[in-house]
Amino acid sequence: MNMNNQLREKVSRLPDMPGVYLLKNGHGRVIYVGKAISLHRRVRSYLVESRAAAPRMKSLQEKWEDIDYIVTDSEVEALILECNLIKEYSPRFNVLLKDDKDYPYLIITPELYPRLELLRLSQKGNRRARYQPFPGKEELRFGPYTDVGAVRETMQLLNSVFPLRRCRQPLDGSPASSRPCLNFQMKRCLAPCRGRKAVSPAEYDRVVSQVILFLQGRYDELEKKLKKQMEKAAAAQHFEEAAGLRDRLQSLRKVTGQQQKMLSAANKTDRDILALVHHEKKTAVHLFRVRGGKLLSRDHFPLSGTGDVADDEVMASFIKGYYNRAEEVPAEIVLSVNPAETDLLGEWLWGKRGRRVTLRQPRRGNLKKLIELAERNGLLRLQEEEERRKMRIEEPLQELAHLCRLPEAPSRIEAYDISHLRGGQAVGAMVVFQNGEPDKAAYRHFNIREAPAGDDYGALREVLTRRSKKKKWPRPDLILVDGGKGQLRVVRETLRDTRLKGVSLVALAKNPDRLFMEQSTLPARLVPDDPLLQLLQRIRDEAHRFAVTSHRQRRERSEIRSKLENIPGVGPTRRAAILSHFGCIEDIQRATPEQLLVVPGISAALAAVVYNELHRGKKKI
Repeated sequence: MNMNNQLREKVSRLPDMPGVYLLKNGHGRVIYVGKAISLHRRVRSYLVESRAAAPRMKSLQEKWEDIDYIVTDSEVEALILECNLIKEYSPRFNVLLKDDKDYPYLIITPELYPRLELLRLSQKGNRRARYQPFPGKEELRFGPYTDVGAVRETMQLLNSVFPLRRCRQPLDGSPASSRPCLNFQMKRCLAPCRGRKAVSPAEYDRVVSQVILFLQGRYDELEKKLKKQMEKAAAAQHFEEAAGLRDRLQSLRKVTGQQQKMLSAANKTDRDILALVHHEKKTAVHLFRVRGGKLLSRDHFPLSGTGDVADDEVMASFIKGYYNRAEEVPAEIVLSVNPAETDLLGEWLWGKRGRRVTLRQPRRGNLKKLIELAERNGLLRLQEEEERRKMRIEEPLQELAHLCRLPEAPSRIEAYDISHLRGGQAVGAMVVFQNGEPDKAAYRHFNIREAPAGDDYGALREVLTRRSKKKKWPRPDLILVDGGKGQLRVVRETLRDTRLKGVSLVALAKNPDRLFMEQSTLPARLVPDDPLLQLLQRIRDEAHRFAVTSHRQRRERSEIRSKLENIPGVGPTRRAAILSHFGCIEDIQRATPEQLLVVPGISAALAAVVYNELHRGKKKI
């Protein structure tokens, strides 16, 4: 075990109180987040050496070198904080939802005339994202979902049934300068761009409330509202409005009728059905959302870090991870496996929902059949994914081994690319694919220091020379470069007298795609739908993406420094403090003088100077 006396002493001083602990490795990275009724007793158990300990626990003990903790007033508070910290740090040794930040949500925007948008949390706040958050306002979310295709189909259905606007122009109630779009002519939008006199916010909000009821699965309530509005419009002789409501009602009945055929529950309790399934080394939770007795949707959540973790702990981790992000908690959660700490989870979910939440594992009856149905669907999904993985990865790797005359399929593939802008701030990138899957923890980038500007061959030579000197890095089975014969020759010459001599080399050229290998003087031409070509393209494109991203980051850091270097009174120390505090040029430029004043060493007068210099040409303060 890699534990020093200082760490043991730190653990011995932990309080005998509820709270959350964060285990860190030697680089200060959080590798595990846990909670405890007694921090002292719980964390002390990690110090005990045992030959019978699971491999996951032994690995955790070997990498653990530091600890932080936060005391809470109760175990429920500790559970809430644990969920948030796991979401923030994504620790390696916690059971996690795979790609949880990329699960799509449907949102209702917080505007005078809201619209329906698809949002991934990883894109929120990104200046290139379609949806930009509104300061001080929070959007209404539904999800998370796993099938983005199904989410887009739902959006198309909602847009065809409910006349919400789709345009992203800001509307404040005054008429827009342009005419309403074609959706208004097709009666698929109320066209609030005509102004509040034509479409009042109250009238538009009635449609928004109908969309919300639909997304919540409250179809019976929505049907009653639509029918009442239709009858009221007909009585007032607003026949065109009544006809639109009638069409909307018919569309709704058609959709809910299809869902009724899919599943009919014993009662109309809102419930989630959670089935934990395993296939070979893969683990997932298959979820049915049942609302009002109808199957609203189903989702499949692959899990990582399950290893030798018991099923009850895996289910507890999923419940914490999923419902900490979910926008809705149902009255009942039906489970294939009873989770660890059921009572504590129930108390936490009660707090989130505001009402009692029942966790139950049925032994017989209709709910047991629903669990079995979810288990069959989840297992089939895992089996299908494994078959697709074999077709996409295993078979192409075997073919690649045959072409390169390797004794077996390459396990570790390293790919290299160079990115620069007219020769400036050049960056070399190395991505690693382990058994055909990206290993992002092994990605590295190299700032080009010696190669002349614009010399791609020289940059590639410098990157591979520096790579070959990394003795602690695993030896690759194959190296892929973006390019043709020239790049392949440079790589071969560079590695000739290094520890990487003898590694198989290939180059993939574009337009058309051709594969150059050391064993052949002529390139291999692969058809576009060849799984081997598609695998190599994914690796090459990932190397290009990572190189471009690294180059942009280097360029942005350079721009920050150059702008700050020209400001009187800002020397290296203060410049470093500003960069450390804000991190990127956009945040520095958005900062107010009051925010700049928080930076150590920045006075009120200097904050005003920095603000004015960064906003030259605009109104000064």
